[in-house]
Parts: sequence; structure tokens; C-alpha cells
Amino acid sequence: MVDAYMSRLSEKFKNLQSNGQRALIPYLSAGYPEPRHTVALLQALERGGADIIELGVPFSDPLADGPTIQKASAVALDHGVTLAMVLQMVRDFRATGSDTPIVLFGAYNPYLHYGFEKFAADASAAGADAVLIADLPADDADEATPILKAHGLDLICLIAPTSNLERKRLICEHGSGFLYYISVKGVTGARESQKFDLEKEIAEVRQCSDLPIAVGFGISTPEQAATVGTWADGVVVGSALINVITQNADKGDEAMYRAAEDYMMSLKKALPEEVA
Repeated sequence: MVDAYMSRLSEKFKNLQSNGQRALIPYLSAGYPEPRHTVALLQALERGGADIIELGVPFSDPLADGPTIQKASAVALDHGVTLAMVLQMVRDFRATGSDTPIVLFGAYNPYLHYGFEKFAADASAAGADAVLIADLPADDADEATPILKAHGLDLICLIAPTSNLERKRLICEHGSGFLYYISVKGVTGARESQKFDLEKEIAEVRQCSDLPIAVGFGISTPEQAATVGTWADGVVVGSALINVITQNADKGDEAMYRAAEDYMMSLKKALPEEVA
């Protein structure tokens, strides 16, 4: 496991927790709506209060992605977005002076095709902080983990709500940076009517690890973010953000960036600032 206080990602959580704050973690599909928008959208999310950003690597056969993110990924692929281009987007974002942690979120296939060792080295050099590989089970990560660790990259592990306690312990042993708890069964997607009651589930994960716990899938409104933030250390919002971007894409670039920023602000303001 990567030392909890060696990575920029873990330092971010440490600083937030010392102030009693939760992390706001938006997911952005790289290359959507067009590749030229990505760095400016990353900056807009940062201005809006994003503490950590998941940057989705488009892939033709996504796992666990709902229709919104699937469509965004397909659009990015139609624009010719590759893993190499995504890494360049990270470099360009770092060139703006940002130190907001970036988690590359994608399937294993593009990383293997690129060459996993080369990918880890190039991702680290570009300024990425962690990798989340949705289709890599924790118990199959023995080869990937040391390579990522050697290049200072955290491996973010997913914990499904259907996992039993033994499985949760196994996943926690392989994770670093933070743990990503999936709040609902099924694929990603905004669910405005979704009710969240995760006190028991989050408490069980805390028995297995002292890593911060972020919760995602289905969160879209400030009220939902506030509820999830009652128990979790971080709140992940993806499909709802993509919807905001889509709804404002035809209003001009600046209006789209502002809408994304305003949406982040609404979520950030809603997050509780005291430990439950």
C-alpha cells in the first residue's frame, strides 16, 4: 500500500479532514463535449470547489457506466480521443499551475494496450495522482499495484454494496489514497429521487481500513450530497455533471464552463463540515 501521507491525494484528504470538511469529487469525461474543452472544464470544476477530480478515459466497452457517461465516452472516441491525449490534457492542466489531485478513471484495456509500465511512468510524469481501474478486481491487482506504487500512483479500489465483510477486507488491503464505495446497485447515473442511508455500510468499511471513504453512483443534488457527506469523507458526482455540461454546451463555451462551476459550488456549499 502507498504510504497514506506520501501522495498529493492523501495530503488533500488529510488537510480536509483536519478542517472537518468533505471532499467534493466530480467525474469528467475526457474529450467531452470536445477535446478542446477538457482543460477549461477542469479549471471550472476547480474554481467551483472540486477537491479531487476523476478524469474518465474513454473506452468503447465501458463497465458500470450508465447511459450518460457511455454517451460522453462515445462522443470523445468519435473525436479521436486516446489515452495519450488524455495524459496530455493532464499535462496541460498542470501547466496552469493547478495542484488539484487527478484520478484517471478507466478500463484496464487502454492501459494494457499502451503498455502498463509505460502508462504508469507517463501518467505520473504528466501529473496524475491515482488510477481507478473499474474492471480490475482487487485480488487480480498484484501485478498492477507495485508498478503504480513505483511511480507514486495510488490505486483506488471500488467496493460494491453487495460485497460481504471478507471481500471488503480484501479490497481495502489493496487500495490506497481512498476507497470508493458504490452507493447503489447497477450502473452510474443521476437519480434525483434516490434516498441514501449508508451509515451502517460506511461503518463496516471503516472497520476494514483507515483510508478515507468516498461514495459515488446516483448522487446528483446538493441535498443528496449533504446526506452522503454525513457519513462519507468524500462525495463523487459524475453523470449529473455531464448532464449540466450537455445542457449548456450549445450556449457557448463560457456559459458551459460557468454552469459547471456553479453546479460545483452548489454541491460544495451543501457538504457538511463536521464529522458525523
